[in-house]
Amino acid sequence: MSSLFAFPGQGAQQPAMLHQLPDEPLVRACLEEASDALGEDVRALDSAEALASTRAVQLCLLLAGVAGARLLLARGARPDYVAGLSVGAYPAAVVGGALELADAVRLVALRGELMERAWPGGHGMTAIMGLGPAELEPLLARVNGPDSPVFLANINADNQLVIAGSEAAMSAVGELARRSGAGAARRLAVSVPSHCALLAEPAARLAEAFAGVRLRRPALRYLSGSSARLLLDPEALRDDLAFNMCRVVDWRGTLRSAYERGVRLHVELPPGTVLSGLARRAMRQGAVIAFQGARLDTLDALLREEGCLDR
Repeated sequence: MSSLFAFPGQGAQQPAMLHQLPDEPLVRACLEEASDALGEDVRALDSAEALASTRAVQLCLLLAGVAGARLLLARGARPDYVAGLSVGAYPAAVVGGALELADAVRLVALRGELMERAWPGGHGMTAIMGLGPAELEPLLARVNGPDSPVFLANINADNQLVIAGSEAAMSAVGELARRSGAGAARRLAVSVPSHCALLAEPAARLAEAFAGVRLRRPALRYLSGSSARLLLDPEALRDDLAFNMCRVVDWRGTLRSAYERGVRLHVELPPGTVLSGLARRAMRQGAVIAFQGARLDTLDALLREEGCLDR
């Protein structure tokens, strides 16, 4: 049986998410390393006020994921695969051994800044519940245009999709979706139109910054949250990380790929439990564990029971 460490993306953030991590030396060291790389105290980034910034949100997601994973690894956890949804790809790459944390911190800070500057307001993302891609795509085509951009952004499950675009265009698609049988159209806590062509230019600029960063072949197998493919070549990883902001997320496909490769244990790193819910729907057999809300000794026992803990 194989295991997967899964890292959430934007929308999973919570106030005090860094302060709620276990008060352990490894966690403190992780936050100090990030603070040194940025030249600022990252502990100030998880207040409700600070999390209004895309940059702060993405940095907190990176750090919560890496800190939580490092704790589990130090306690004997031995995952086979790593994968991340959207910005969650960065902690996945760090934990997988392909990218240094200091480089990831600087790149994610730039990523958030580029996304915010490109679309400072009036755009975002909306979840559409109850329709599949074949039902939603004609509705997007009816609304999408130069003055009303809207695109498919995430395929999270068979009937859980996310769109990205302008507020007015998303609202129009949401209304059409409800008339077509969607159970809900819910605005997400994301202030930029991620995973669509609207972020192609910021992605290209991030790729320029990536050119000077060293990536290694990952020690853990890295599944792309965009292509759902196994990526081991450093240059393929570089492309995946730099451009994932403007590519559709195929989390449904990523979970299917993991399952087909023998993954029967899905461990969601902090914050949140959204990915656990998606994993339970996609994995017909196996176990799903979330870091958040569980004591470390409870996590140890669960991981040991599933054969993912050395001791």
